[in-house]
Amino acid sequence: MRRPTVSIRHLQAFQALAEQRHFTRAAAQLHLSQPAFSALIAQLEDALGVRLFERSTRHVELTAEGADFALAAQRVLSEFDAALTRMSDLVGLRRGRVSIALLPSLAANWLPPLLQTYCQAHPGIEIQVSDVLSEACVQQVRSGQADFALAAMRVDTPKLQADAFCADGFHLVCPAGHALLQLPRVRPHDVGAYPFIHLARSSSVRQYLDASLQPLHVQAVMEVEQLATVRGMVMAGLGVSIVPALTLYQFRGPALATRPLHWRNLQRRIFLIQRRGHSLPLAAQQLLALMRQHRPTLHDMG
Repeated sequence: MRRPTVSIRHLQAFQALAEQRHFTRAAAQLHLSQPAFSALIAQLEDALGVRLFERSTRHVELTAEGADFALAAQRVLSEFDAALTRMSDLVGLRRGRVSIALLPSLAANWLPPLLQTYCQAHPGIEIQVSDVLSEACVQQVRSGQADFALAAMRVDTPKLQADAFCADGFHLVCPAGHALLQLPRVRPHDVGAYPFIHLARSSSVRQYLDASLQPLHVQAVMEVEQLATVRGMVMAGLGVSIVPALTLYQFRGPALATRPLHWRNLQRRIFLIQRRGHSLPLAAQQLLALMRQHRPTLHDMG
């Protein structure tokens, strides 16, 4: 059986007449001429196959079927109005949700001021931040848990795309007054002469360092998971280390010294990871635009 064609406009006309009980006033409420309004009511009754109103020269009343239909019409119109309000809030960035994944080195120092700016402009947006290593960043985008990610690995697959976002230099970290600081230029073999504090092999930092130092083998005295641990070990004089420029905020202080390294191929590239063919939610688009506008530069980090 073919279902009747009933539009939101028909329901709005029905609700107006049910409230006003007068064709002229109901038509004026919808900014329609009376003939146009009457045509909508007639079309609705014809589509439903039932009379919804009893008309007389003085009164307009709902029939029993009209009273029953009024309840359903009210629910539909209320949900429709609520849907329009929700969509208006999403478009106006008054509500919504953004989920991002990014390296801890970006999440801890560079991101917070940007989120402060974003949240002040859009207080109704819920933001979820995952500060995880590159592989976890990629996995969160792949699974849809994160809208986008910033990771130190390029992943171009049928489902994911990676675009260059920024570059990250590396700095020597050593105790203040260390002999390496007296050299006019620090080379890999210079660092190899001293005990070295390594990050775990699972980190992108370690992978970049290993590639740049080959075939040199540094005197690794320990491997640690956290940069805060690297700081503590270097401050204690147990060795020197090399860290990304994005993490230098953790190595400020009179007991430590840092120095930029300009070795060949020693530059960490950060990529924007997104699902291929998927548009970002409007709230995520706005946050990404802000992040692009204020992306880290090697000049800022040095």
